[in-house]
Parts: sequence; C-alpha cells; structure tokens
Amino acid sequence: MTDKIDAFLDIIWLKLIALVHYIAQGIDFMLAPLNPMGPAVMILAVSFVTVAAAKFLSKIHKTKRYVELKKEFNYWLDLRKEALNVKDKDQGKAIAKNIDQARLNTAYYDFFFEGLLGSLLTKYLPVFLMLAYVNETFKADSLLKNFGQAYIFKFVNYNGEVILVGAVFWYVVSILLVFIAWFFAEYLYHKYKIK
Repeated sequence: MTDKIDAFLDIIWLKLIALVHYIAQGIDFMLAPLNPMGPAVMILAVSFVTVAAAKFLSKIHKTKRYVELKKEFNYWLDLRKEALNVKDKDQGKAIAKNIDQARLNTAYYDFFFEGLLGSLLTKYLPVFLMLAYVNETFKADSLLKNFGQAYIFKFVNYNGEVILVGAVFWYVVSILLVFIAWFFAEYLYHKYKIK
C-alpha cells in the first residue's frame, strides 16, 4: 500500500516540477522583449508585476470565514465599547473584562490568524515564488552567458573595493522600491481624487 502511495506522490511531484518549468518558460517568453534592456530592467519588471499581482490578490481574496470573523470581532468590540460607556464605570469595566475573557479575545485571535493566512497566500507567496524564479533564472553563470557579466551592477566604494550586486539583492531592492512607489502613487491618487 505504501509503495502505491509513494509512486502516486512521485507522479504528482514530477507533474508539479513540469508545471513549474512551463510557468518559468512562459515568464521567460514574456520577458524576452526586455532582454536588450538588460537584467536590471527585467528584474524590475518582474518586481512590478509581482507587486501588482499581490495587491490585486489581496483586494479580491477575502474568504467567507474571514468576513464572518471580522463581523463577529466588530460585534464584540462594539459591545465592549458600549459596556465602557455606562454610567457606573466600575461595573462597565467589569462587563468589558468579562466580554474580553468570554468572546472578544477568541474572536480577535481567530480573525487575526485568518487574515495572516490570507496575507501569506496573497501578498508574500507571490513575492517568494518570484524570488525563486529570479534566483534560478538570473544566476551568475546565466547572466555571464546571456549578458556578458555575472552581476547586475558593479560599484566601487571609497576604499577602491569592487561591490557586485547580484540578482536576488536587486530583486529585493526592486520590490521595496515598487512597494514605496505604489504607496506614494495611491496616496497622490486619493489626495487629488478628493480635491
């Protein structure tokens, strides 16, 4: 029985590897027009698409359970606020404490962990998947073969030492830059939309 399960899992694993290779080839095909611009632009484009996908997925992905837990948490939080607004402050604090112990803490943790799992799937998983793609596609030997240099950027510091910037470091910096640019673009959009 375990031999059949092992064989089945091996088949699934091989199919998964083949799927990953097809996806990587598809991304390579989409990035091909940017090839003359160099690996820095290609990685920046990958970063932009990754951030856009993460933002899009995080907006559309709200599970039914997440919505229900949010309603439950807000209900108990509002009830706690009402308890604190009664005339007898000591009695209000006691009621609020009972609400905390009975329902609010549980509702908060359930709501928090559901949101955390959703964020892991929608925000962080795309970033890490593309990090794996960049790490595999833009290795030093691939860069040397395709672009004539084994690095993305080269700097010389004040001591005269050469600092080479690799693909993974440039991807992380690009992700941060795109997130910051996205934040400012949203800020400016909402600021001028209100006016």
